[in-house]
Amino acid sequence: MKIGIIGGTGMLGHHMAIEAQIRQYEIVLIHRQNADLDKVIDLRYESRVADLNDRGSLVKAFEGLDAVANCAAYYPTIPRPLSEEMKTARLQMNYFFDALEKAKIEKALYVGGAVALPKTLEGLANEEASFTKAPDNTAPYVQVKWLMDDMARSAAKDGLPLVIGIPSMTFGEYDFAPTTGRLIVDIANQNLKAYLKGERNVVSARDAGRGLLYALEKGQAGERYLITGENVNMDTLVATICERAGVPQLTKTVPLNMAKFVNKLEETRYALFKGNPPKLSSTAIAVLAGGQHLDGTKAKVELDYTPELTMRDAIDRAYIWFEKHGYIKS
Repeated sequence: MKIGIIGGTGMLGHHMAIEAQIRQYEIVLIHRQNADLDKVIDLRYESRVADLNDRGSLVKAFEGLDAVANCAAYYPTIPRPLSEEMKTARLQMNYFFDALEKAKIEKALYVGGAVALPKTLEGLANEEASFTKAPDNTAPYVQVKWLMDDMARSAAKDGLPLVIGIPSMTFGEYDFAPTTGRLIVDIANQNLKAYLKGERNVVSARDAGRGLLYALEKGQAGERYLITGENVNMDTLVATICERAGVPQLTKTVPLNMAKFVNKLEETRYALFKGNPPKLSSTAIAVLAGGQHLDGTKAKVELDYTPELTMRDAIDRAYIWFEKHGYIKS
């Protein structure tokens, strides 16, 4: 099978590519013109240049592929009006769908976010829950991920061979930005002064990559699959990171309303004067505030996916990688 991976230079796409390589699939990394391919020197792949904002480049990049995984779906990074964020997300998804159809791709995967699932009132959240309308939470990250999830499921109902894979909070190697790994980096460098309480599910990047590949291989079109690891709370997660980093335990917490207030001030400052983006982003707040424990039964039954690494394993592997690459001060 010849698999195209959009976002192969990112953490999830890289780990999915590693798993595909282990299975001796042909790998095509689909990336922007200015992508840093030094990040993927451990992979054997064909390189194709395309951009999710350019329908024509996607159609060309998908030619001759059996399957495509979109591991680089849009999410807000700097404060912009919500209308602009939604327009970008909608445009990129439509171009992605059009290119899949035009290239006659047999299997496709959209990598979504667990924030697109409403919070369950009791028990574990699973793939069946959906918002019946746009979420009340107006954070751009929440709105964008809900929109793209809704579009993906609708496209599959219309006949597109599209599966939705949703990894939980992921820690691991190749987190160059860093993304979720910023929690580890900031705690290890003692730059984080307080955290938001809540529930999380933590999965290692290695397991997430394997689970996403299983979803592409075995998943049913239109179905969501939660790629999960270990259910924990933020107190335990933060304490485990502090222990691994050998720093004093971080015990101070900040109420959600206070975090939102600080973010609003920083976003207003950024809108008026630019400079550095807010340290406390609305995306980070949305991810942490929307956290909940997840049920991975569906992926286990239908995909034969079971996580092999624990939360501690995931933190340890990420910590070692961050330390090796200079993100963590010695």
